[in-house]
Amino acid sequence: MKSFIQEFKDFAIKGNMIDMAVGIIIGTAFNAVVNTLVKKVVMPPLSLLTDDVNLAERKYVLREAVGEEVSEVAIGYGELIEVLIDFLIIALTIFVVIKFINRFKKKAEDPKNKEVETPKNIELLSNIERLLEEQNTIIRKNASE
Repeated sequence: MKSFIQEFKDFAIKGNMIDMAVGIIIGTAFNAVVNTLVKKVVMPPLSLLTDDVNLAERKYVLREAVGEEVSEVAIGYGELIEVLIDFLIIALTIFVVIKFINRFKKKAEDPKNKEVETPKNIELLSNIERLLEEQNTIIRKNASE
């Protein structure tokens, strides 16, 4: 039990839990923004194009409601379409952000790029690689003689 508590402390102290919490909070806020964007910006013009049909209320009725005894049974495909639009916007945004981050990451990891400061571990690995190539060249030269 003590090792479990120690492991959890290490996890929390390393910042993984904090990073995850920040990501969840930002993701929740971003979801609210996209929801509003879809419901208040994208769907009204779409509704206008479809003769004021509110897409969220579109459904395929399987059984009509009969008084108060029997409730309606329906498949709400309009709401599904809205959620799919939400998903596509979120997926596209995440794709663009990750593509943007990866571009900067590649620049930072390129030891020949003097525009961006290379992290020390990448720089050291690059120097080791260069030294090994020089050493192999010398060994091949001596072996051929």
